[in-house]
Amino acid sequence: MQHSAKTITLRSGRGIGPGNPCFVVAEIGNNHQGDPEVAARMIDEAARAGADAAKFQKRNTEALLTRAGREAPYTGPNSFGPTYGEHRDALELSAAQLAELKVHAEQQGLVFFASAWDEPSLDEMAALEPELLKISSAELVNLPLVRQMARTRIPLIMSTGMSSMADISCALGEIRRVHDQVVLLHCNSRYPCPEEQIGLPVMQALAETFDLPVGYSGHERGMGPSVAAAALGACVVERHFTLDKGMRGTDHQVSLTPQELTLVVRMIREVEQAVGIQGKTVFPEELAAAKKLRKSIVFSRDLPAGHVLSEADLTTKCPGDGVSPVQWDEAVGRTLRTAVQHEQQLRWELLEDACPAQARTAAGS
Repeated sequence: MQHSAKTITLRSGRGIGPGNPCFVVAEIGNNHQGDPEVAARMIDEAARAGADAAKFQKRNTEALLTRAGREAPYTGPNSFGPTYGEHRDALELSAAQLAELKVHAEQQGLVFFASAWDEPSLDEMAALEPELLKISSAELVNLPLVRQMARTRIPLIMSTGMSSMADISCALGEIRRVHDQVVLLHCNSRYPCPEEQIGLPVMQALAETFDLPVGYSGHERGMGPSVAAAALGACVVERHFTLDKGMRGTDHQVSLTPQELTLVVRMIREVEQAVGIQGKTVFPEELAAAKKLRKSIVFSRDLPAGHVLSEADLTTKCPGDGVSPVQWDEAVGRTLRTAVQHEQQLRWELLEDACPAQARTAAGS
């Protein structure tokens, strides 16, 4: 994905955008189960895995849900409380706890940020002065909240799951009234998302349509699409992160373990190296290999001086440090100046009317 969208530079000096390393986000979300000690451990593991950022989610249950929504029974195997409101409250970290985790993440060299799902949560997160804020796919169409996020003037990452191009354009229109520090993440909000619904080429359409850095927020079970997103030019790759896929909760099964995140980061870095060269280049190491592996034109039998060469008089054999077979047609029909032996390499000076300009070797052709 080649695009000229500008880079967003964070307060810590990290750049997000074309020409910068892919910004890998460990989406901790609520996989800490409401326990700040687990959250701190997850930050440590994300740092060890090589991630660039640790992301959380912040909700205020009363602002998020109606009374009926809060009081709705919630008694499934992933429940942390008898009602949905109590379940959500059990998974929340306080602003003070998140402030401590921000310090901890930054000590580990990670960017700390979060998605704010409501106005009180946005106020609490903005007060922490993070380097980034996240607009979740669910909140992209919540224009009052989008406007408030824009007014913080904190750079924004916005996921685009469940959204049409018109929805995205509308949200960006509000943000761009204030600033243009936005990264879009292509996303399918299905958990888990089947590979055939991922649609990685949509990243290119987003980049071309909105002239912004574009990345990928993945909800697949595996790792391939996330690595492929980096190969296609994703400026950001965000994946849910867990200490154990068997933990209670709905996100763990589509989250990467520390070992998996380590592997994804390593493969993304390998991919970045692999796509750095755009034009076809023959490297010096390849020329050395060509001398060994390619062939040269040799004589297929003993021949006397004055003999006119036919195709039957020639063959090709390794090593490739003589005349390249690419010049086969230039040799056929020429007259031998001297006698030659079976498997002797053809040299232009052995032929009548040899032209020095023709003396190209197999390795250099």
